[in-house]
Amino acid sequence: MTKYGTLLRAALITGVASAALVGCGMMSKSNVASFSGAMNAASEVPPNMTRGSGTAEAWLDRDTNVLKYKITYTSLSGPATMAHFHGPAAAGANAGVVLPFANPASPIEGQATLTPAQAADLVSGKWYANVHTAANPGGEIRGQLLPKM
Repeated sequence: MTKYGTLLRAALITGVASAALVGCGMMSKSNVASFSGAMNAASEVPPNMTRGSGTAEAWLDRDTNVLKYKITYTSLSGPATMAHFHGPAAAGANAGVVLPFANPASPIEGQATLTPAQAADLVSGKWYANVHTAANPGGEIRGQLLPKM
């Protein structure tokens, strides 16, 4: 066998092995950050006494800043009138709407492309999900979106 043939075979084997590892995800890490927040009336500012509860989940692709989200809730005092993400604000503080949801009925699912500043606020734990009702127009349940570990 010639030196050229041996080098060619070695290059092909290395290339195939590398492609297989990349295909399996062993050489590349996922660049998706996950967030979640337990939604309840006690987290509202100010708190209220309703029995509503829910979960806010979100996934941010750090390469594209595309945010996918799912919010589910139950036992509100009445139908949801509005729902959205707010920020930037730490738990216990209020902030303006940064991403309204077209339909507040549970489950709320969708996606949006965030600005770099919005993505930074979300990653810093400064976004929260909020669901409003007629009885609680300022918000019935709230959940701070925190990074999942």
